[in-house]
Amino acid sequence: MTEILILTREVLQFMAVLLVVAFGCGLLVLAGMYVVDRTQQTHAVRRNFPVIGRFRYLFEHLGEFFRQYFFASDREELPFNRAQRSWVYRASKNLPNTAAFGSSRDLKREGTAIFLNCAFPTLDEEAEPLMPLTIGPGARQPYTTDRCFHISGMSYGALSKPAIRALSMGAKEAGIWLNTGEGGLAPWHLEGGCDLVFQIGTAKFGVRDEHGDLCDQRLAGIAAHEQVKMFELKLAQGAKPGKGGILPQAKITEEIAAIRHIPMDQPAISPNRHHDIANADELLDMIHRIREVTGKPTGIKLVVGQGDFMDALGQAIHKRGLDSAPDFITVDSGDGGTGAAPMSLMDNVGLPLDEALPTVVDKLTEYGLRPRIRVFASGKRINPSDVAWAFCAGADIVLSGRGFMFALGCIQALQCNKNTCPTGVTTHNKRLQRGLVPSDKAKRVAWYARNIMQEVEIIAHSCGVARPRKLGRQHACIVLSGGKSRKLNEFWPDVPTRQEYLPVESVDQQNA
Repeated sequence: MTEILILTREVLQFMAVLLVVAFGCGLLVLAGMYVVDRTQQTHAVRRNFPVIGRFRYLFEHLGEFFRQYFFASDREELPFNRAQRSWVYRASKNLPNTAAFGSSRDLKREGTAIFLNCAFPTLDEEAEPLMPLTIGPGARQPYTTDRCFHISGMSYGALSKPAIRALSMGAKEAGIWLNTGEGGLAPWHLEGGCDLVFQIGTAKFGVRDEHGDLCDQRLAGIAAHEQVKMFELKLAQGAKPGKGGILPQAKITEEIAAIRHIPMDQPAISPNRHHDIANADELLDMIHRIREVTGKPTGIKLVVGQGDFMDALGQAIHKRGLDSAPDFITVDSGDGGTGAAPMSLMDNVGLPLDEALPTVVDKLTEYGLRPRIRVFASGKRINPSDVAWAFCAGADIVLSGRGFMFALGCIQALQCNKNTCPTGVTTHNKRLQRGLVPSDKAKRVAWYARNIMQEVEIIAHSCGVARPRKLGRQHACIVLSGGKSRKLNEFWPDVPTRQEYLPVESVDQQNA
């Protein structure tokens, strides 16, 4: 017993010595921090309030996370509030999405979209499946899809390997396509077996030669993959119109560099436009070149800004003939998403989709091009109401990027550009990627796509139409200041009924 007491006393004495040493070291560290803060000349707060001034930066960093969970209301956050994200999370897990008591949405808020139900909604037995939509009927290999909601462009590099694998497998299961983004074609895009849209950005990653110009040989090599169904020439994206893609050097691996045909020792920054496209005629030349080399439908992605472009495009097409037109136009919203962009562009440049989409549809109608060119809508379309509104405004197909990121487990940590994404969606850190299990997240991707299409059908049936593409501008209104609302067709005139299935011979007849 005496030995145990002696041993205990010695242990306590040792611990006391450790505490004294630790306390002394702590005082030395604080003293060093005090001297550094007091003498440095860069940060005024730290100079005036040594040591304790450092907590400001910690609290500032933690603030965005605490606001998300403790202080912001369900409908308050940007870019996506908790209510929007929660719907995606539940849909991707195939959980019931019913709610109780009443809406938490402010239906009198200016800009709110409200759908106009009819007295005699469509019965389940009267509902119709989506008609197949043919894109590029004049191409050597037209593409037909019977889905109306697909995955928007997100590059391998901006997204991690497990994220791309999950999207590919989930897209295959849901029967939808996956857009590769401008970062080239990775093996992980092909792995799941889904249909792919290959995006060509201003740096022409994956199909560039040593000078950064489009290489027909590499382009044909991409087109040789049966899964690659279409090509999208990106002029701009919503979060950074007038600025090319930005992939920080920290996110460039050997594999990514090889896929993109770029060096590893510098960030991958795309030019702010295609150096070989400076007007509508040169754009049509490039579309023709890509379509001829690949034999597959070719379209463009743009952000609406100055209105003269659509007029110039319409006039150039009529001069050359309808065969010269792009097979589709993807209209991206000025509030679209990205992995990295200057805030000056993200916050201030480019029309939001609410105005851009009907503008493009109306211009195509004005020039008689609407039956020839399919219109895809992209930008903050993550909930059923967002998608249904796009159909009302005139879209043929709706695309989402961030909605599928939420389905993968994204928590809106806003770390996409730092290689520190805590959920593994946008990081190449193997330790963080471990949390994203592709086989599990693929199921969530598929369920999210299925459930959003199902609920868009519910909205369509409430409005009295048999399927989503029969929604028109008379079926939705926008709340104005003061709480009053007006129908969409009071702002933009109704457009002709969309032709969902357009065989090649019908196009030939219209061209004639």
